Amino acid sequence: MLTREENELLTRVDPGTPAGELLRRYWHPVLAAAELTDAQPKRRIRILGEDLVIFRDGSGKYGLLAEHCAHRGTSLYYGNVEGDGLRCAYHGWKYDIHGSCLEQPFEPKESSFKERIHQRAYPVEKLAGLLFAYLGPPDKRPLLPRWDIVAREDGTREINVHDFLNCNWLQAQENTPDLVHGYYLHAHQFSVRGMEDGAYRHREIETIEFDEFEWGLKQRRIYAGKGPGAVSAYPMVFPNMMRLRESWREVMHWRVPIDDHHTRVFWLAFDPSPDGRKGDRLEDPPVTYVPYRDERGDFLMDTFPSQDAMAWETQGPLFDRSQEHLGASDKGIVKFRRMLKEQIGIVQQGGDPIALVRDPERNKVINLTTLQGTPDEGMRWVEMLENKLI
Repeated sequence: MLTREENELLTRVDPGTPAGELLRRYWHPVLAAAELTDAQPKRRIRILGEDLVIFRDGSGKYGLLAEHCAHRGTSLYYGNVEGDGLRCAYHGWKYDIHGSCLEQPFEPKESSFKERIHQRAYPVEKLAGLLFAYLGPPDKRPLLPRWDIVAREDGTREINVHDFLNCNWLQAQENTPDLVHGYYLHAHQFSVRGMEDGAYRHREIETIEFDEFEWGLKQRRIYAGKGPGAVSAYPMVFPNMMRLRESWREVMHWRVPIDDHHTRVFWLAFDPSPDGRKGDRLEDPPVTYVPYRDERGDFLMDTFPSQDAMAWETQGPLFDRSQEHLGASDKGIVKFRRMLKEQIGIVQQGGDPIALVRDPERNKVINLTTLQGTPDEGMRWVEMLENKLI
């Protein structure tokens, strides 16, 4: 368990908080690019405890500004995208994607006042149909990582944007090094509903193993007995990602902190082409919105996302880890918390945390595929069960 002070250290994400400053050293997906259209070129978003407006200007460039206008604090969300900037609906002050004030309609024409005004702004980059933002110190800004799943060209992609989670980001991310939860939370829940989804997880787990590496944690779940998929391996990418295979698909999850009590999951799948040819490189891959609850507000419990969401949300908006009782099977969670605490300390001392990318040559494609388990681990087990081979 953690002390309440340690729990606060690892969970709070507002500006100036230890974990918040660590998380600001990384790029985070904030929106599917397809959500910005000619008819709706701006969106209000919240990330790391900050209220912001993301928009696409007339030349197709993306901006991310503090929501409240530097003039009188009115929301820029209700303003208008006009050419090279976003104009406030209240008095017409206009800002470009860098936060520079371009126009102040009612100030004297000879005034230099606008040159002294700067709206807080953050860089945005588009990659694989997602818009990523960096909210950290400008002089510490790393490259946007080109993980294999976002950089490969020999296949097609799909984006899932999940419902908002009413809980802290760490509750979602700690699920990744929790390698035993899949038996009851997923396989057993499917089984009692007469479903075969996740059946390959309904096996005795013999060993779980963890090793630190340059991008986070290598994780291995070793099932008892022999057969296809006896070893399930996938990495937790620091600080808030998971990279895995789902049947034939390569998948990445980002657990993005909205504020201390809310999180959103972005899911990107890459389907490699069987012949290795370049896929249909859509500018904006198809986007699916994934629900967690039924019309009554109860968790569905018949999908992986809804089962996970139930487990995380019902711990409370911000789980008090001083009240938990960890066992031997929780060693991955303990290891991740130690890593998180260590990296917070490094940032507090002015250093760079792990898993940042600064070398453009290396960033052409960062290969995580070799850290995965058998490519068709899950599908083989489902097929064998359906054919009554096991």
